[in-house]
Amino acid sequence: MKKVTIIDYMMGNLRSVAKAFEFVGSKVCVSNKREDLQAADFIVLPGVGAFAKGINNLKTLGIIDILKEEVIEKKKLFLGICLGMQLLARESHEDGIHQGLNWVQATVKKFDTNKKIRIPHMGWNEVQTTKDNILFSDVGERPVFYFIHSYHLVCDDEGITTATCEYGEKFPAVIQKDNIFATQFHPEKSQKEGLQLLQNFVNIPES
Repeated sequence: MKKVTIIDYMMGNLRSVAKAFEFVGSKVCVSNKREDLQAADFIVLPGVGAFAKGINNLKTLGIIDILKEEVIEKKKLFLGICLGMQLLARESHEDGIHQGLNWVQATVKKFDTNKKIRIPHMGWNEVQTTKDNILFSDVGERPVFYFIHSYHLVCDDEGITTATCEYGEKFPAVIQKDNIFATQFHPEKSQKEGLQLLQNFVNIPES
C-alpha cells in the first residue's frame, strides 16, 4: 500500500484530507517530520488560511529544504491543495508581498473586486480542463468542485494550467509541473468527483 504523508504545518483541515485519502485506500501519515517525508510515496500540502502564516510556518518547522529535496530533486509525487497550491508560487500579494516556495513561476493575486463578485469565492463551481489531465480520469465531463478562497494564481507560463474555473475572471483551478500537481479547490470536500481525483493522484505511477 502506497504511503501518503500529509504535511502538518498547523494550517487547515488536516483530518478531512487524511480521511479522504484513507477512503480511497491509502496509508496516511500526518506529519512534519523529516523521516516521514522521506518515507512517503506521495506528499500532500493542504491548507486553509493566510499565505504569510503558511510560508512562515513551513520555515519555522524547518521543512522547506527537505521538501525541496524530496519533491524537486527526487521527483516525488506532490499534491498542493488550496493554500498549498498558492504556496508553490514565487510570491503572494496577500496583505503585502511575501515570497513563496518558488516551485512554479506564478504570483498569487486577489480577485478583482470591481467585477461585482462576492469574495471569498465560496461554493461549488464547474471546472473546465484545458489539456489532458491525469487527475480527471473517470471524473466525467463538466465536473464541479468546492472552492473557498479570495486569492488565486496568475501563472507566467499558462502551459502548467491543466484546468480552469470562471469566477468573475478565469483562473487556474489545477496546475501541473512535472511531478507537482495542485488544485485551488478542495477535493476532500468535493464528494464523488473529489474522491475520484484523489484516487487518480495516488494511482499515478512513480517515475
